[in-house]
Amino acid sequence: MNTKKLARVLVVDDDSLMREVLKALLRDEGFEVAGEARDGQSALSLLERTRPDLVCLDVNMPGMSGLDVLKAIRSGYPEIRVVMITGDSTMNTVRDAVGFGAMGYIIKPFKSGRVGLALRAALKTPTDSPFG
Repeated sequence: MNTKKLARVLVVDDDSLMREVLKALLRDEGFEVAGEARDGQSALSLLERTRPDLVCLDVNMPGMSGLDVLKAIRSGYPEIRVVMITGDSTMNTVRDAVGFGAMGYIIKPFKSGRVGLALRAALKTPTDSPFG
């Protein structure tokens, strides 16, 4: 019997369909969905209540950008790992996300297996090193 604790993931994306797809993928991959948010402000208030192990965070959202949310998470909750999810694969965005402490990066549209791989890799990475 598998008694290993499931990693808890908070899903943050302004697109409700993308949130549904991610939640289904996460459950299929053996993660527990700790919650979901459609913008940065709600994500930050949910973090306080849910204390996830990991956050799947969209880069481009109205109001507070994913990079701003990432900076807030890294400063307030350094133990929480963040994997960015975006349709923007420009090197500047990737470099910024990694520079601000993202543990992984998934480009949309993504293959389902890619999400689980990226999240498992992020969980194995020490929080003080980008991608180990």
